Amino acid sequence: MQLPPADRMQSPCTGYTRAHWESAADALLAATEPYAAEGGALYHFPGEHTSWSGRVSDGLEGYARTLLLAAFRQDETALQRYAEGLAAGVSGVWPRIEDRSQPLVEAASIAVALRLTRPLLWDRLDDGVRQRAAGWLGDALTAEAWPCNWELFPVTVGGFLQEIGHEPEASRKAIDRGLERIEEWYVGGGWYTDGEGRKFDYYNGWAMHLYPVLHAWFADDSRLSAVYGERLEAHLADYARLFGGDGAPLHQGRSLTYRFATTAPLWLGALTGRTPLTPGQTRRLASGALKYFLDRGAVNSDGLLTLGWHGPDPAVLQGYSGPASPYWASKAFLGLLLPPDHEVWTAVEEPSPVERGDEVRPIAAPNWLIQSTGSDGLVRLHNHGSEDVRYDPYYTRLAYSTVTAPSSSYDNSVIVGGDPSRTDIEPLGVGDGWAASRLSLLPISEPTRL
Repeated sequence: MQLPPADRMQSPCTGYTRAHWESAADALLAATEPYAAEGGALYHFPGEHTSWSGRVSDGLEGYARTLLLAAFRQDETALQRYAEGLAAGVSGVWPRIEDRSQPLVEAASIAVALRLTRPLLWDRLDDGVRQRAAGWLGDALTAEAWPCNWELFPVTVGGFLQEIGHEPEASRKAIDRGLERIEEWYVGGGWYTDGEGRKFDYYNGWAMHLYPVLHAWFADDSRLSAVYGERLEAHLADYARLFGGDGAPLHQGRSLTYRFATTAPLWLGALTGRTPLTPGQTRRLASGALKYFLDRGAVNSDGLLTLGWHGPDPAVLQGYSGPASPYWASKAFLGLLLPPDHEVWTAVEEPSPVERGDEVRPIAAPNWLIQSTGSDGLVRLHNHGSEDVRYDPYYTRLAYSTVTAPSSSYDNSVIVGGDPSRTDIEPLGVGDGWAASRLSLLPISEPTRL
C-alpha cells in the first residue's frame, strides 16, 4: 500500500495525517472492486474459507462492509457502483433477513451507509429500487436478534427507515425494543457486557457504544445524546489505556480480525464532542493502531485485508468469520466524517497514556486492572471479571497484553488429573494496585476412586 511520506512535524509519534487515512481508504476500496459479482451486489474475495452462513451471505457481507468504507470516505464514484449493487441485491440476489441470520448484521452497515450518503446514493435511486430496498431492510425490524450487540442492528435499520418514512410505527418499536434491551447490560462506568454474563471486549466500543451514539447523532436527539454520550466519554477514559506504545490494541476478546475497527470509538468521541481525550491524543491512538496493522501484513499483496491479526491467522477466527469479515475495520474510517480543518486533524499528536509514564489503573465495571509501562510501551490486563459461557482463552484467562496472544491452556493453574473447566468467575473488587476474583474449577468427569 502506497502512503504519503511521514509528517513528523504534525504527527511526531506516528507520522500519519489525514492524507494517510484517505490514501489507506482509497487503496482498500480500489483493491476490492475487482471482486464484485452479481451486478455489484456481492463481493467474493479469493480463498476457500467460508463462514457458517454460506457463500451468498459472505458475499453480502463483502458488499455491506466495503460500502461502509465508501460512505465514510464520501467517494461519489465508488458510491455509484454501490448504488448499482444495491439495485441488484434487492432484486433477488441478497438472502432475506431472517431470525438470527447474518444478513441482519449487514443490514445495519447498509443502513448507516445510506444515512451518511443519502444525497449521493439513496435520493438518486429509482423509486422502485427504493421501495424494494426499504422492503428488504424492513425485515430487520421484526427479525429475532441474538441476545447481545445484535439487538442494536434493528435499532440502526429502524432509524434509517423512520427517516425515509417507511413503516414508521414498526421502526419505532424496533428502536425502543433494542435500546431498552441494552439497558439490561449496562454495568456502569461506561461499560456494557455483550449480552448476559460478563463478556467484556472490543464490542463495547465498536458496537455497544457505536450504534446508540450514532443513532442519537443521526436523529439529533438531545436526550439520547446526553445519555449515550456520557457513557461513551466515561468508556474512552479507560479505553485509551488499552493501546500499546507501538499502537497495538490489547489482544483480548473475539473478532480480533476486525483489527483497526478498535479505533472507531475514539473517532466517535471526537465526532460527537463526547471524549476526555484531546484531539492530538485521539489521532495519535487511532493512527497508531492503523499504522501498527499496515506495517505488519494486515493487507496482502492484492491489497486485501486478510483473516487474521497481523497476517493470516486462523487462531483469531470464529465460525461466523467470512472472507469479508475483516472489513468491519471500515468503521475505523469514521474519522473522515470530520472535515480537514477539524482540530482532530490539525492538532499536533500528543503521547498516548502508556507513553506518558507507568500506570496501574483499576477499572471497576469489568473488574480489570490495567498495568502499563512507559519504558517498553507494554500494556497488560489482569482479568478478574471477564468470561464467556464456556472456557474461551480470549475471554477467560487471567492475563492479556498488547504483545502476546493467549494460549489455549489454563493460566496460573496446576492441573492434576481430569480435564477441569474454569467457570463462574466471581469478581471481588478492584482498588489501588489490586484486583481480585474467585472462580471454580469443575471437573468434566468424575475422578477415578481407588
